[in-house]
Amino acid sequence: MKILAIDTTSPAGSVALLESRAVLGLVASVEDEPYSSRLHRDVERLLRETHTALPQVELYAVAAGPGSFTGVRVGLAAVKAWAEVYGRPVAGVSALEAMAAQADAREPLVAGVADAHRGQFFAGLYERAGDCLRRRGEDVVLPPGECLAYLVEQAAGQEFLIRSTTTDIVRAAVAASPHEMIRVEAADQALALAIGRLGYSRAQRGELGDALSLDAHYVRRSDAELLWKDR
Repeated sequence: MKILAIDTTSPAGSVALLESRAVLGLVASVEDEPYSSRLHRDVERLLRETHTALPQVELYAVAAGPGSFTGVRVGLAAVKAWAEVYGRPVAGVSALEAMAAQADAREPLVAGVADAHRGQFFAGLYERAGDCLRRRGEDVVLPPGECLAYLVEQAAGQEFLIRSTTTDIVRAAVAASPHEMIRVEAADQALALAIGRLGYSRAQRGELGDALSLDAHYVRRSDAELLWKDR
């Protein structure tokens, strides 16, 4: 199964092509250029380097959030269009789950944590269930201290690992907290690889969707929504 995996949720965007779990190609970069202009160019480069055409892609896996609102929308819009045109299934994957999935398979509890800016973290806790991850509790956006306390509560006394693409600020928050059961490791910035493999696992379990069912996983409401609600 050829899988095109896309992450546009963070500054370190990436696109990858996989054959089941094997990596055929990867394009990853940190640029100021918006995803709206660079995503299609990166995909074209990836397909050219791997001698692949879009009609050959059998599954699209995409980060559905949380992250940059604009980035999330750009990635979802592209995948929705391709999936509709070529009649392919899709897998919308949480960027937090993609971070957690990079941990050693022997870790029973892993949290994905990312900088949500505005003095907050995005976070989600996942537990091993056979060869897949199951979310424990809800993904949240909270100030660092509250976020760590929430994860500890969900862990119910178990030690757990945090995987993050922003380890410096996460480690600082953990060091300033009273919680001793938390370890922190860096997640690979190129989340597209983990997203593609998670998409393949979902395909094996029959948990895929289509272009119509693919939706964003923002976790936090947009400024427009907040301003509208406050009026």
